[in-house]
Amino acid sequence: MSGGLRLGVNIDHVATIRNARGGDHPDPVAAAKIAARAGADGITAHLREDRRHIRDDDIARLMGEVDLPLNLEMAATPEMLAIALRHRPHAACIVPERREERTTEGGLDAAGQDNHLTPFVAKLRDAGVRISLFIEPAPVQVEAALRLGAPVVEFHTGRYAHGDPEGVELRRIADMAALASKNGIEPHAGHGLTFDNVAAVAAIAQLAELNIGHFLIGEAIFTGLAESVARMKALMESAR
Repeated sequence: MSGGLRLGVNIDHVATIRNARGGDHPDPVAAAKIAARAGADGITAHLREDRRHIRDDDIARLMGEVDLPLNLEMAATPEMLAIALRHRPHAACIVPERREERTTEGGLDAAGQDNHLTPFVAKLRDAGVRISLFIEPAPVQVEAALRLGAPVVEFHTGRYAHGDPEGVELRRIADMAALASKNGIEPHAGHGLTFDNVAAVAAIAQLAELNIGHFLIGEAIFTGLAESVARMKALMESAR
């Protein structure tokens, strides 16, 4: 991984396209390899309970065939914990999950789920998996991550990405990145980031990683995935 701001490429929606017609094409593992060659620092994949995009064999192949750290997004369920413990990816990002949602629509309520999350965090940590919590940029959530002993938080940037003309959400993200970093937690961010809005988030000095997926896969239809990833990485680097 590079020493500057890292780019994690989420390949879920390559699998979404594949699953729309069944079969094996397009292959999300092939997409991960292209992203790696184009400058990605890591690969993110969300294994959902309903397997709507990434499948179990995708995780096994990503672990075996791609020479980049895998960030496994997962709900805090016994099934997902067992899968994470079996594969032991570089990182596991615990996210909220509702079957009716099209995509993850908000941050995990870590502050309201301490008792539920504690054993998941402990077991993953003991297995050598780096824990991340996908949370809203709010003090109560950062404090919960600190209590749980999570070394990483990823701030949900959806509200910023969907329109933040006064800069309120951007300031919240910046303030919470500073709070997390001050308390020894590495802050990441992601959701809804595009070529047009990534620079302001990438400029937040404390952020160590951005995870971006849907936009990059959509843009790849027009320019190719390698170009999409390379341009995003260049925009992130220029913001620093």
